[in-house]
Amino acid sequence: MAFDVAKVLADRHGENFELHNEFMNPQMARVLRTLGFDRFYVRGEGCYLYDDRGERYLDMLSGFGVYALGRSHPGIKAALHQAIDLDLPNMVQIDCALLPGLLAEALVARSHEDIHRAFFCNSGAEAVESAIKFARYATRRPRIVYAGHAFHGLTTGALALNGGAEFKNRFGPLVPSTEVPFGDIEALQRQLRRGDVAAFIVEPIQGKGVNVASAEYWHEVQELCRRYKTLFVTDEVQTGLGRTGRFFCHEHWGLRPDIITVSKALSGGFIPVGAMLCTEKVFMSVFSSMDRAMVHSSTFGRNQLAMVAGLATLDALDEQGLVEHSRVTGEQFAAKLAPLVERYEIFHEVRGLGLMIGLEFGPPTTPRLRRRWNAIERIRPALSSQAIVVPLFHRHRILTQVAADNANVIKLLPALIAGEAEVDAFVEALDDVLASAQKGAGLLFEMGRIMARGALPGGKRRPSRKGVDPDVTTNGAGPSPNGHGAPVRTETTASNA
Repeated sequence: MAFDVAKVLADRHGENFELHNEFMNPQMARVLRTLGFDRFYVRGEGCYLYDDRGERYLDMLSGFGVYALGRSHPGIKAALHQAIDLDLPNMVQIDCALLPGLLAEALVARSHEDIHRAFFCNSGAEAVESAIKFARYATRRPRIVYAGHAFHGLTTGALALNGGAEFKNRFGPLVPSTEVPFGDIEALQRQLRRGDVAAFIVEPIQGKGVNVASAEYWHEVQELCRRYKTLFVTDEVQTGLGRTGRFFCHEHWGLRPDIITVSKALSGGFIPVGAMLCTEKVFMSVFSSMDRAMVHSSTFGRNQLAMVAGLATLDALDEQGLVEHSRVTGEQFAAKLAPLVERYEIFHEVRGLGLMIGLEFGPPTTPRLRRRWNAIERIRPALSSQAIVVPLFHRHRILTQVAADNANVIKLLPALIAGEAEVDAFVEALDDVLASAQKGAGLLFEMGRIMARGALPGGKRRPSRKGVDPDVTTNGAGPSPNGHGAPVRTETTASNA
């Protein structure tokens, strides 16, 4: 008898957090319960998640960008079902299968003209690991330079390039690496002129904080890398495949990196896949002879289902015009959020490109409001932004995230299929929450009540098997009957922000 997924899910419904607490990461379960994010999601479709009570949540994180096409995209599902039914000869290993070649061809065709080769793996971190290895081998240099606040993954090589000390503590020694401030061209030049740097690996827009550098900076970066024979590597794991309104983010500045890493959206939200794209010279310096044909590989990297997901994703991006749609929707977000920046003193800036958006908050100018802001920040840095994220979830069922530890920035990564309805729902919800923040200290008390309820024994929300939770009530501050929303991330749970 075949394994019955639906039966298992029904029979064990509601055990999620207990199982994680006992057999996986209990700290994650504690964080989510404390913040009241212990929902039992049963379905995802498009821009939305649905829980066991039938509540709908607007997902403004899309799995950290994995669900660029939205959840449960019908075209990707159909392609994967077809691939399974074809009984493809998967992972023969001693073989050159067709589908990996087709996906490599398609990615190379979408890259600048110097990119000729692709290596497939399972994740963004693996793609970065590949970039590190290839750069060091091709240049015969040991050191990697990266930017402050960077996030490139948490495997050991990628960890060496992490801008957060909290991730690195006691995991060393790591790959020789040096951090320079993001956007500081003089600091970068001081490192490159030493002549031992294999690569400068950098996100075109930083995920942790949604930090953006100037066009002048990027042009100088590329020129310095060429001058000092350092490979220029753009980590497009989160910014790539249309996220910023171009297929690759580096296209905004006309850059031609030696290596490009991609993942997340390439999966279509179904099958993990990553890729490192690079120049002929770099690639063939590693695979330089027949006896080096297997010098770098990944068992599942070229698996047929991942290749199908990647090809179907590229097809959907083209057919639905989602790269351009991302640009247009991003402009709608910027235009509709601008009045809120003028209206609320704590809302300082909207930044980013396309649908990679950072909302920066900071101290107000009015003395009364500033005293309240300072009091909140003394409790914990960036608690002010968390006090916005929590009610966005609990009042409006909108999933957002504080973009980095100790940073008052909220990050939005909606699906590229999001449109004006999702823009309006978010802007209206944020307007409501910021209005409360400006009136008094109610948001902090609201968050305190939620956290106290979640931390107390018996404070966890029980799942509903019938789709209705008798404990749920609504009032004037709650979500509308057709509201949107999803769970919130805290600084402590944000990993590849």
